[in-house]
Amino acid sequence: MAASSHNPFPRSPNPSTRSYDSSSVSSATSPRPQVQLLGNLMGSNARSNTTQTPQPIGIPPLPPAPQSGFQPYTPVTATSVMGRDSLPPTESVASTPGLSSAQLSANVSAQKRAYRQRRKDPSCDACRERKVKCDATETTSCSECSSRNVKCQFTKETNRRMSSIKQVQDLEKQIERVRRENSNLRRTLAERGEHMDVDTEGAEQLPQQLIPDLNSEPKRRKRPIPLPQDPSRARSVFRNFSKGVLKPPAPYRLPQSSIVAFKHPRPPLPPKATVDKLLHTYYGAAHIMMPILHWPTLQHQVEELYQNTTDLQRVPISWHSMFLVVLAVGSLFSNDPYPDRTLRASEFLDAARSLTDPWNNDFDLDNVRASLLISLALNELNLKSAAWAWLGIAVRSAQDLDLHLEVVGVRSRVEADMRRRVWWAIYILDRTLSMELGRPFMIDDADCDVALPEPFDDHFLHTEGPVHPPNAIPLTHFLHGIISIVRSYSAMRKAFSSSVIEPPRLATFDNHFIVCQKMFPEACEANNASLIAPHMLMPLAYLLSSRLFLHRHNLAPGCPLEARSDAIQQCKVTAIDTANLIARTNATLADTATALLVTHIFRSTLFLLFTGCYDLASTCLRALKSIDVRRDVAVPCGRFLSFFLQILGAKQRELLTVFSRSTTPGYPPQAALPDPRLIQDALLKDEELLIYVSADMQASIETAWVWIGAEREAPLTMPPSYAGGGLAHPDSRTGLNAKEREDWGGWDSLIELTKALASGTASPAPGYAPRAQTLPPIKIEPGANLPGSAAAEIGSNRNSPTAGTASGSRNTERISIANII
Repeated sequence: MAASSHNPFPRSPNPSTRSYDSSSVSSATSPRPQVQLLGNLMGSNARSNTTQTPQPIGIPPLPPAPQSGFQPYTPVTATSVMGRDSLPPTESVASTPGLSSAQLSANVSAQKRAYRQRRKDPSCDACRERKVKCDATETTSCSECSSRNVKCQFTKETNRRMSSIKQVQDLEKQIERVRRENSNLRRTLAERGEHMDVDTEGAEQLPQQLIPDLNSEPKRRKRPIPLPQDPSRARSVFRNFSKGVLKPPAPYRLPQSSIVAFKHPRPPLPPKATVDKLLHTYYGAAHIMMPILHWPTLQHQVEELYQNTTDLQRVPISWHSMFLVVLAVGSLFSNDPYPDRTLRASEFLDAARSLTDPWNNDFDLDNVRASLLISLALNELNLKSAAWAWLGIAVRSAQDLDLHLEVVGVRSRVEADMRRRVWWAIYILDRTLSMELGRPFMIDDADCDVALPEPFDDHFLHTEGPVHPPNAIPLTHFLHGIISIVRSYSAMRKAFSSSVIEPPRLATFDNHFIVCQKMFPEACEANNASLIAPHMLMPLAYLLSSRLFLHRHNLAPGCPLEARSDAIQQCKVTAIDTANLIARTNATLADTATALLVTHIFRSTLFLLFTGCYDLASTCLRALKSIDVRRDVAVPCGRFLSFFLQILGAKQRELLTVFSRSTTPGYPPQAALPDPRLIQDALLKDEELLIYVSADMQASIETAWVWIGAEREAPLTMPPSYAGGGLAHPDSRTGLNAKEREDWGGWDSLIELTKALASGTASPAPGYAPRAQTLPPIKIEPGANLPGSAAAEIGSNRNSPTAGTASGSRNTERISIANII
């Protein structure tokens, strides 16, 4: 029962005065219309009608944000049951001929109809047999059946349409009743602090059910029912005789005196001034996003450590290892020159690894922190596979300590909250690395029920509980906002299992990301013009990269053309937001940018260049230039961008030549240059460029399409690799040798190439000549009738045909960029 359908029967609660078509009666005798009505009622046709998408569960409706690119979707409201209005259109009532307004109101209220309309409607069984007029209504019997005291019913073959409509109306009433009951039940459970189990069998049709509400606690897992009597005697005996057989749960374990301590020479401590500086940089770069350390406690422990630096054996070896990793992360974000910062971070990481027992069987919280921070540092060093391996150690050791479960009996409130913070930091890194590398998640949401961390800073969190001054900001870190973003990755991964993500699913995630945006300061919004601090971009990188991951999925060749075009535009919007945020920073990103932010700026630059936003692309390139070697992933990104710019320029010049010849035959190309929009549209449909724009999307076998068919090719001869050189070797961290790190020309050349593309010339910058190994030889295809080569500049004399200079090779050769790689 769509919104456009009409009901010719006055027995319906929504009367209409439109004439009744007899052809619809004959067609209503078949059961097919009933199936269609029920299908529309149950929402089976929602895929073809995207304007009536259900509102996602747990996500409040929000107005579209300016320049966000999120397309609005109209939810089904309470005033419209499956798209059908509750009242007839006024013009249809007023257009009835021969009746005044008062007569119409009287007729509608009495459920009567005009003679011309009534005579075509089906009659009840008794009136049909007696061949008399039937004045039955939806709620009352006809006068003939009432006077004869018989049942007024409709069972004839020609009256099946009326029974079908009544069945559908009954189903609608039942659905509305169930909805009200479910709403009341949810409200009652919410007041009790309980959660309602949602049947996710139809998760493919309702992906919003997989996205948790903001700041919602995970569903609590079942616990055993306590015994009526206290089993203290059995517990004591069981603890004694179960040694070596099993371990009690982590909160109930006791220190074991029989364990042999791990002995290893302790490395010397750095100067106190150096430690204070590195702790400051660690706080500004890592702690504001992942506050896994109680900062007042750490400061107190460091002060005690430097009171007696001769006897380091008194310090727990797990804490000592964790402390060295903290200094390593701080070194990576310090303002020391390159390569001093990287060398010092490598030394700290090697020292921390030497204090790690590879055969450890009894973990503590500092062991988990050390593994997590090592994984974080390796990710910043662009050693992603190594970071993935160390993250696995952190996940397993955390699960051994039951950090994934909410436990009772923890000694202090600070310790309980630190357990939660460490687990959620592991969860964030697991989700982020998995999405970056295209690998499965290590953590299953169904296995976890740990609560969210308390929304207080470390300085206000004490053993007895939080102490919050009245005028102080309770929270300055971004852990809760990042958690809300990455908790949607499980639903995104399920959506990625489909070849194309439909618009209703995209709207669900887009609305969720809009709500997540509200958790950040107002200055971070796209329509705000105020300046922001550089460190604000680090947590925003999680949100921006998630939006890009979501829409980039529809770039695959199996998606329809319309879906691929929408994906390019949505990725362009995210890239524009990224460039605008970078332009509003009040300081350089050199010392605060994380590897996640660098790779996101790299992806955004690709889409900005691909869609012709050259000024914004230059903004991103200048940001990458300021970062440069401070992040090892930046140089490989610059080399890829240099290659992409040259390919894009060559294709642009070729299209300029082709469109100039096709638009103005017989005239020089400079007489009438083609419309730039035609060239841009042709570039957006280039399959080769789409492969390059997708970039690291080609790293996963489930999403990549560039490697299809490569198994039939001969093995490529690769130059010798320098892998295994250790953390200090740049070849290991960048994946490039010394020659490859220099052959792309540098950031200034990329900015000049971008300016050339914006001007339409696409010529290399002065003083920069592309290396021969950067681009393969260009393939020459005979048979095309183009004057000159595509490498010539538009407007030069080489492109103008002159009499007496008809060179055979120049008129029969055509430069093609197809299969350039």
